[in-house]
Order: sequence, then C-alpha cells, then structure tokens
Amino acid sequence: MKPYRFTAFESTGELILEETWKYENDEEAKQKGEAVIEEKGFANKTHRLVNSSGKLVLFHV
Repeated sequence: MKPYRFTAFESTGELILEETWKYENDEEAKQKGEAVIEEKGFANKTHRLVNSSGKLVLFHV
C-alpha cells in the first residue's frame, strides 16, 4: 500500500482537512478516493489527492 495525501480547502483558501490515505495504485486511489471524498462531504469543495511522488490523482475546484 502506498500513501496518498488528501487536502480540502474552503473557497477562501483556508485548509479544511489534510489526511494520508493508503491505496495499492493510482487507479484504486482515484476510484476509492472519490467515494471517500463524497462520504466525507468534500465533493463540492476544492480538493486534491496526490501520490507520494507528488503526481495529481484527483483535483476539483
């Protein structure tokens, strides 16, 4: 399992949440990450999910 960093922001740029999630690969991170984001109520907030190399896996403005 590899670490992925999730961050969510208010429209003002204020950080709401920053967590580390673990997934097997980028594809799993994208699929399962979207479900977790929806579950946590951040789907309509600015957010991003990046892998340990800094590659952007998910992004929403």
